[in-house]
Amino acid sequence: MIKKRLNIRMSGLGGQGAVTAAHVMAMAANRDGKFSISNPFFGAEKRMAPAESYCRIGIERIYDRGELVFPDVIEVFHPQVITMGKSYTMPFYSGIKEGGVVIINSGQPLLSEEDVQRLKDLNVAVFYIAGTELAIETAGTELSTNMTMIGSVAGITKCVSMEALDGALQERFGKKFVASGGTASLDEAIKKKFAKKEMLLAKNLATVKRAYEIAAEWAEKNKIELRVGNPAVAV
Repeated sequence: MIKKRLNIRMSGLGGQGAVTAAHVMAMAANRDGKFSISNPFFGAEKRMAPAESYCRIGIERIYDRGELVFPDVIEVFHPQVITMGKSYTMPFYSGIKEGGVVIINSGQPLLSEEDVQRLKDLNVAVFYIAGTELAIETAGTELSTNMTMIGSVAGITKCVSMEALDGALQERFGKKFVASGGTASLDEAIKKKFAKKEMLLAKNLATVKRAYEIAAEWAEKNKIELRVGNPAVAV
């Protein structure tokens, strides 16, 4: 399915870097010559509190901001979004468009039979990835979980290239970047995990690449096609 715009809703908990993930995706899209907007939606900036962020990527200018009610892709950064209802949108997949994709950070299925059937009726594909474990294995810290979520959505949708993601990560973590209080604290926390900034960039990029490869392989195997482009000229 080729769409002029891809709407991505990222649901997680405070401290997981969902806001950073949306911003990195948007920066990468700009580098690829696409239009994009990212914005957060959260209450108190504290760890483990519900947090959402949105990323809109398209081939035409994007003017709307605010809550993303009808996403094409939903990313679940933490199992508690599902198991404990820590989400501003309930059920967490509310509003997802037909033919969309749900990406869940978990090594095991979390959905009830009812939820599975509802998503199946909408022709929504569900992709599970043990993102936190992958982050620890590749980067050595769970703080890079958001990198696995970036790689997953990019691998499935190809909405941004790996080259663009590399540049976006360097821009985000390699330069002085002004962020909100909570997001800035998270940025500093992950930077302190590495002796050198170059190591941080290398580990984050490696985590993104690994998740990208896993997700791309899954999408190809399951014939999942959700792309950003011009439907009128799609081959």
